[in-house]
Amino acid sequence: MPNPEQTLHELGLLLPESIKLPPGLTLPFDFINIRGNRVLISGHPRQAIDGTFDGPYGQVGKDLTMKEAQDAAGGIALSVLSNLKSKIGDLSRITGWVRVFGMVNSAPGFDEQHLVINGFSDLIIKIFGSEIGRHARSAIGVSGLPMNFALEIEGELMID
Repeated sequence: MPNPEQTLHELGLLLPESIKLPPGLTLPFDFINIRGNRVLISGHPRQAIDGTFDGPYGQVGKDLTMKEAQDAAGGIALSVLSNLKSKIGDLSRITGWVRVFGMVNSAPGFDEQHLVINGFSDLIIKIFGSEIGRHARSAIGVSGLPMNFALEIEGELMID
């Protein structure tokens, strides 16, 4: 079984700091909600290395290209892993990714949300391997997201 933190290092990827909310913003939920061996992941935007929200903002197909959106989805994977690590300690505690749900703020006529969210799924599988990293997934287009985020991704996984 691959060690996810070693794999991150080998790939030259750094996790951002844990999420930092903008001043004045309070949320009535946790980004990471642990219930026994289940971990529910609230919708995440991408975070900058200092943990602050990093967009991108706008609509995919209008304000962002496919490549920019896929890269942002990979960045969201790193944000999720950072927040998971802060809650569970060692990422090797993850025994299986169960599902991923990606929402893409889409310009009218944009219909490749599934390809955008591949940026998230592909990186998770690269880091955890197919046995632990593979997951069920949905990707949908929406006409808007909170704070005008271009993407938001949530999911569920199992830990030991």
